[in-house]
Parts: sequence; structure tokens; C-alpha cells
Amino acid sequence: MRAGYLNRKIHYWLSIWLALPMALIAVTGLLLQFKKSLAWVQPPELRRELTLPVAAWPALLESAKAHTTLGVSSWDDVDRVELRPGRGLIKLMAKSGQEAQFDAHTGALLQVMVRRSETIEALHDGSFFGDSVKFGWFATSALGLLLATLSGLWLFVEPYVAKARRRRRIAREAALMAG
Repeated sequence: MRAGYLNRKIHYWLSIWLALPMALIAVTGLLLQFKKSLAWVQPPELRRELTLPVAAWPALLESAKAHTTLGVSSWDDVDRVELRPGRGLIKLMAKSGQEAQFDAHTGALLQVMVRRSETIEALHDGSFFGDSVKFGWFATSALGLLLATLSGLWLFVEPYVAKARRRRRIAREAALMAG
């Protein structure tokens, strides 16, 4: 069996295994590239001037509780809180997938929106589907993609290598006939 034939067969069958995860990685990667400019993916950050004192944590929790779409009834319902001093902003990410933004000085609720970037990131790296899919399919797909890339590069380069070999052989034969 010739190496070129085997390489094409491997390249062909790997493409079937790689198609779905690579398409998902490409789409989610594009969304993540533009997450700061697409409000659908991640809410835009509002800018405020930060002046001390920073709003009290209990006041933020009470304000979050008052906004029912956040789904926050205690700190247990909060995934994380971020302070953005340069923007005068405090972000509260609820476990429900909602993001609330507060004025860092007054604690006033500025906006509540859905934050989809974490879900898109989980889809992108395969962790959304669990470790068995992440390591069983996505990791092997990454290795397969590397192999497909290398075999694709060889399929691209091989005709040039063959032409160079043929030219050297013809030149060698011509030199032998002349000599």
C-alpha cells in the first residue's frame, strides 16, 4: 500500500470524526472573539466614575434580591462578584446565568441581562457535555485535527517533492548518458 493512498484514506476518515466538534469550536470561537461587542453573548459594561467608598455588600445583595429575574435569594445563588475600579462598576453573576451591574459608589442597580459567554465557553472546550465527551471526543478530535493538518500539509507538499525527485532523477540519468 502506497503512503500517499494511506495518507488520503486517513485524512478522509478523520474528517468525518472531526466535522461536528470542529464546527462547534469554530462557531463558539467566533462568538467568543466578539463577546465584548455582542450584547447577546456578554452584557456591555456600563462606565461610572469610581469614588470611594465602595458600595456595601449587604446593599448589593438586597438590590439583587429585589430583581426577581436574577433568581438571587442569598449569597448561595451568586456565582461571583467582580469589582471593576476603572469603570466604577460592580458585576454580580448569578448562578441563573443573569448578570447584574451596580454603580460601585452608590450600589444602584444599573442593568440586568443574560450572560451567555460562560455557556459558549463550555461548548467551545467541550466541558458543557461532561468530562467523558470533553476528554473522549474533543481531546481526541484535537489530536485528530493535528494529524489531519499534518496529512493535509503532506498532501499539499508531496507533488512538489515528487517533481523535485523526478527532476533530479532525470538530471542524473542525463549526466550518466552524457558521461
